[in-house]
Amino acid sequence: MKKILLLPLSCLLLAAPLSAQNRTADPDPQFKVFVDTGREPIAPGAWQPTVESLSAWECPEWFRDAKFGIWAHWGPQCEPEDGDWYARNMYFEGSRQYEYNIDAKDHPSRFGFKDWIHEWKAERWDPDALVKLYKEAGARYFFTLANHHDNFDLFDSKYQSWNSVALGPQKDIVGGWAAACRKYGLRLGVSVHAAHAWCWYEPSRGADTKGPLAGVPYDGVLTKEDGAGTWWEGLDPQELYEQRHPLSPNNRSWDWEEDKITTPDQAYCDKIYNRTVQLINDYDPDIVYFDDTYLPLWPVSDAGLKILAHGYNRSAARHGGQPQIVFTGKVLTDWQKQTLLWDVERGAPDAIQELPWQTCTCIGSWHYDKHVYYQDRYKTAAQVVRMLVDVVSKNGNLLLSVPLRGDGTPDPTELRIVGEIGRWMQVNSESIYDTRPWVIYGEGPTAEAANPINAQGFNEGRQQYSAADIRFNKKGDKTLYVTLMGVPEGDITVRALGSRTEQNRRRIKNIALLGSSAKVEWKQDRDHLTISCPAEVPSPEAVVFKVTF
Repeated sequence: MKKILLLPLSCLLLAAPLSAQNRTADPDPQFKVFVDTGREPIAPGAWQPTVESLSAWECPEWFRDAKFGIWAHWGPQCEPEDGDWYARNMYFEGSRQYEYNIDAKDHPSRFGFKDWIHEWKAERWDPDALVKLYKEAGARYFFTLANHHDNFDLFDSKYQSWNSVALGPQKDIVGGWAAACRKYGLRLGVSVHAAHAWCWYEPSRGADTKGPLAGVPYDGVLTKEDGAGTWWEGLDPQELYEQRHPLSPNNRSWDWEEDKITTPDQAYCDKIYNRTVQLINDYDPDIVYFDDTYLPLWPVSDAGLKILAHGYNRSAARHGGQPQIVFTGKVLTDWQKQTLLWDVERGAPDAIQELPWQTCTCIGSWHYDKHVYYQDRYKTAAQVVRMLVDVVSKNGNLLLSVPLRGDGTPDPTELRIVGEIGRWMQVNSESIYDTRPWVIYGEGPTAEAANPINAQGFNEGRQQYSAADIRFNKKGDKTLYVTLMGVPEGDITVRALGSRTEQNRRRIKNIALLGSSAKVEWKQDRDHLTISCPAEVPSPEAVVFKVTF
């Protein structure tokens, strides 16, 4: 998809009023920290670490064609099997995860997150078998965590001593996943979340306010010198927790406002840059996901712009001048969407997007939560399939996390759900892969109702689909897929597909039901199409009709 290059902001101000979101975003901020690229130089090439240069990026066709990826959002925080953000929440006195930490191990002054890392062995992890399973489920790309907000690198990191090769499993997690992806022909994605460790871990230097250990600091205050005689002797807990700075006024903020977050220092920004560039150089990912508002450390540092310039130059040199790597960021303004791909967390926009985008979601909690399993609270295969169909109809891709237990295995319910998704894809994947949006994304109750995004996304599950909800997407000029988000109980009316509607002026040649050899009865009138209710449907999660003009 060709794009008009972004004009300088001054031209935009003269040409048209900006949205409120864009008025508060500065494409040329006054960075406080300029990272040192001496140890990990930016690859030479045409791409420069400026918004103007990076705005020429275009999403590669392979990503637009792939549509569906599976993510193992898996690391040491899955070892307790007690849900998301464990490494932060265990330091909140009285929280569920604080209480679990005491019951399962000890008080966080004596057993902190560093100790969970030591316990995590990933002893049953089999990346070959898992990537094979995900490919059979229809995934065209696979994602692994490279690090989370817990600041622990899951690769052979030169810049972070707290990594999975040196500690815990003593395995190169990213490397193992990458080898399996190469074997089975899946594109490799890596997700980078570590920039927020600066403030995210601040609760680790708190203390109880009551009880026998009131006032005793949690282990986030420990230093290398405190490790004598312990399993972590020689390691510096501050390299993990990064609490060598004044506490922030409000460490719940996700962005880097001075009145809320203590500004990261030069060493921290350099380290985030170096770790990420090493990751790109050593593992050659096809997609790099940033769990950040736009870019890591934006707008405090230019680290993110330099990472993008490096990635685009490196990829362009390998692919005839056109970068094939995809970077993603969150909560993007219009001009930011020109420089990398928009990722929406647990949700979707309620309109077709001009530029490709991605939603990321999970069948349960981001980090494995045994309570979700035992209480049977996972998304069903039908919910995932309908989300995929909706996202694709709006020019997006779906990245689905299937969290693994601490030992590296999915639980039985997850295996069943992945298998059910795969069976639907075996029948209907031609309506997903290599398709593009039609003139409208759908019709029916959910298409007619507003469902705005909240911040990163977070609007999934608000709408309940039924067979009255229809989604469209096309392949070329002569094939249109009409998908029902449920099993019809009577004849189906498609208003947009009459022969003289606002959306369509063509006569239909044939209609087939994917997965069925039975003849489909249908009638096209001027203002609607009627499809007779099929006697049987091969895929109850979503029923797909292939319309040929």
